[in-house]
Amino acid sequence: MKEKAFNDIQQTQTQFVEKIADNMHSFGVSTTVGRVLGIIYMNREPMTLDELSKETGMSKTRMSQVVREMIDLNIAERVFQAGVRKDLYQVEQDYYQTFISLFTSNWRKAINKSKYFEQRLRARLETIQKEEELTEEAEEQVNELLHEIHQWIEYYDWIQRLIEFFESGEIFNHVPKNPKEEK
Repeated sequence: MKEKAFNDIQQTQTQFVEKIADNMHSFGVSTTVGRVLGIIYMNREPMTLDELSKETGMSKTRMSQVVREMIDLNIAERVFQAGVRKDLYQVEQDYYQTFISLFTSNWRKAINKSKYFEQRLRARLETIQKEEELTEEAEEQVNELLHEIHQWIEYYDWIQRLIEFFESGEIFNHVPKNPKEEK
């Protein structure tokens, strides 16, 4: 009976890991990253690359890549533990914080990428305005594009404020974690 209970518990934990991986995939994260996040989460303690490799059946090199990606997404971190010589990695145990970290990290990347693109376009359009003799129609098109870029900037500012709204925890004043907490 003890062995059956142990196997049932193991199987249930595996199902939890797979559900976490599936959920993460729904949020645009690879199932591999989601699975590793789930494994560390269910372990309830930090894990080494060796432990993760053994648990997933993947190479240590691949585990290193996955963990790096998780750190970049701000859903995992390297931690120190006295007496342990290998790097340990842990994940947030709070689902809400993981969600916020994942989305705000992705939003920040999108903003930075788009801002760079917008700066290049604006510089190009301003050069065209200064150095070229434009027809009235061409001038109007350039101005429309510059206006569009201005709208992008306002949009990025809004996303930045949304990120701050989530990261500050203010979101929970408007959408409580527990509906019973609603005012």
